[in-house]
Amino acid sequence: MKGQRVWLDMDQAELDAAYNQTVYAPNQQQVLQRYADNSAAVRQRIGEPLRFAYGDSAIEGMDVYPANRPNAPIAIFIHGGAWRAGLARNYGFCAELLLGCGAHLVVPDFAAVQDVDGQLATLADQVKRAVVWVHEHAARFGGDAQRIHVLGHSSGAHLAGVVLTTDWASEFGLPQDLIKSGLCCSGIFDLKPVRLSARSSYVHLTDESEQALSAQRHIAWLNAPLIVAYGTLETPEFQRQSRDFAAAVADAGKPVQLLVAEGLNHFEIIETLAHADSLLGHAALMQMGLTTQVAGFSG
Repeated sequence: MKGQRVWLDMDQAELDAAYNQTVYAPNQQQVLQRYADNSAAVRQRIGEPLRFAYGDSAIEGMDVYPANRPNAPIAIFIHGGAWRAGLARNYGFCAELLLGCGAHLVVPDFAAVQDVDGQLATLADQVKRAVVWVHEHAARFGGDAQRIHVLGHSSGAHLAGVVLTTDWASEFGLPQDLIKSGLCCSGIFDLKPVRLSARSSYVHLTDESEQALSAQRHIAWLNAPLIVAYGTLETPEFQRQSRDFAAAVADAGKPVQLLVAEGLNHFEIIETLAHADSLLGHAALMQMGLTTQVAGFSG
């Protein structure tokens, strides 16, 4: 029998399942291995990325795949992993497309939340500092500091949402329009249901941190056109989170596009970022003003 309602029309078991990807994506491990394998294959073709430190701790580094052209736009990709897993090295699978179309790809590493006492604020601070480092040091790899674009998937889309709704002027003394566009795929934009779910066993939220790190509550600071995307085989909560965030941005009168990937689950959808004729690859290129008609583009 259905238990007591905890969130919307869900009882505790349903809510926990709605924030547990393995319930809705039984091929999770196979797809994650595909990320790693495809990233390794890309590196074999285009070479190893540059590696830069953006902070003092060992994890605070980033992979930079440089485009073979000066003053190129920069795509910063924030990876997922439920805030507790994932390495930048396994998210280079979209580098070949982006570099071939004239953009640098930057993939930062950051702490696993269980290693920082469950504090998502630490991860958010690291990702923000990675963006600041890219802005200040873009010339070191031929990047255009005035054309920084942020993309994120899953818990990385949550962090991307935080980045996109940051008051850059107050926090860092940087231009408010530091980020020129955002793409948030399969993310979480309001942390209240997370706090009620089984994820609270390793993510420690307070009223203050829930408020501060819920991008949907800070749309006033959003200064970049936004793409929000999800797959039809995602959990009901991840679908709802994306729809609600996109609707809130639209209601605020800010530019947003909602993309729905038919027949793809939480892990499969981000793979479309690697192909110019697929949902996210095409959308990202258009958003960054790029085209496949670039000398040296091979596929």
